[in-house]
Amino acid sequence: MSRPPSQFTQAKPYPPAWENVADLRVLRTAAGDWPKLISWRAEMSRHGWKLLQVNSDEHELVAIFGKTKAALQTASI
Repeated sequence: MSRPPSQFTQAKPYPPAWENVADLRVLRTAAGDWPKLISWRAEMSRHGWKLLQVNSDEHELVAIFGKTKAALQTASI
């Protein structure tokens, strides 16, 4: 069974310029699955990621998490 189309079907649901300054992770799930977002946010926050944007429509929930590239470089030293 296929899912109805979502307005967020593009591969990258964020502005291209964001990739220049941050490492990004995207969570895609069913629109009613807000508890999954809550647990993802808690887990990502523990690792220094910030929730940048959340979009939802009647079919899909898309959350974008980011960590600045400067923060990534200092964490790897």
